[in-house]
Amino acid sequence: MGIYIGFGLITAIYTGYLLKIYSGIAKLPVFVSKKSTPTTGFSIVIPIRNEAKNLPALLQSIANLNYPPEHFEVIIIDDFSEDQSERIYLNWRLSHSQFDTTYLENVRRTGSPKKDAISRALPILKHSWVITTDGDCILPKNWLQTYHDFIQETKCAMVAGPVILKTKNNWFHDFQQFETLALQGTTIGSFGNNQGFMCNGANFAYTTSFFHELGGFDGLNQYAGGDDVLLLQKALKQQPQKVGYLKSVDALVKTRPIDDAFAVIQQRIRWAAKSTGYSNNYAKMLAVVVLLMNLSWVTAVILAFNQQLLWAIVWSMWAVKYAVDFAVMYRTNAFLRHGKFFLPLASSVIYPFFSSVTGICALFGGFQWKGRTFQR
Repeated sequence: MGIYIGFGLITAIYTGYLLKIYSGIAKLPVFVSKKSTPTTGFSIVIPIRNEAKNLPALLQSIANLNYPPEHFEVIIIDDFSEDQSERIYLNWRLSHSQFDTTYLENVRRTGSPKKDAISRALPILKHSWVITTDGDCILPKNWLQTYHDFIQETKCAMVAGPVILKTKNNWFHDFQQFETLALQGTTIGSFGNNQGFMCNGANFAYTTSFFHELGGFDGLNQYAGGDDVLLLQKALKQQPQKVGYLKSVDALVKTRPIDDAFAVIQQRIRWAAKSTGYSNNYAKMLAVVVLLMNLSWVTAVILAFNQQLLWAIVWSMWAVKYAVDFAVMYRTNAFLRHGKFFLPLASSVIYPFFSSVTGICALFGGFQWKGRTFQR
């Protein structure tokens, strides 16, 4: 009887958290840009490693930005790429001399390549705002304009923005998109409930003065990742009134899915490993609840092969989880993609196993990323 109560309690707690996130998505208002005269200066900082395949699309999206070139610069920090990334950049620069661009090699000082890359760029920035993205992203044309309007209206010193995958029509890409929608929904919903704790470095901005006021990455360098979410939590702990979320499709950055299953697993372990550095109690609790929900369902499935009565619990837990997951993803999709949404049953069955494996590996092991091995 105890195991039934345990599974039921975990499911109830998980449902409560997800329903609160669902309501928070609607609470956070959509920001409408007024297209005011651009005055905010941005330094776009892009850490890259082996992005030759993706760099042309990113550079083209930078060229298409609807913002005066004199009000932004682009700084690419190359973390020892072994492909043609630098050559692609140099060829692009020859035909785009109107843009202020810099290409530098990273200087490694810690176990966190991205934090090192951002720290490498900071001393040479020409503008007051840092805005980070990744080498596999595509930027919307009104990206900087929308950020400028939001900054002018809210007076925030740190702003998180939305991210979505640019997928092809295949199951593996869709599977990654579902998780992205869940993460984005959690991000938006948490901010809507005034409990923000998550962001994505592919679309994240802050003033250099606020960064230094927070102490920069001090206390965070022992984590391989976290240049985004751990810095955000540091800011929310010290000065939450200066942090905002830009809920606007005009600021929606698109990134590419991964085609290799092993690389996806390693990426998710890398993401999950950030949770060990969370300073936000709500974030810690939510991470534990999500992991417990997935582990409980997987455990129930395994036990049900020897205890047939447990199959009723298995499918009851799955039905409740599917319903609340679908609700959060559906509402998030309605904002980010404005298209039809369907969560395949197969994906909802596979995901708890996938999440359990990556969660456990993040707690007890390391991960590989772009040809390197990182340990906790």
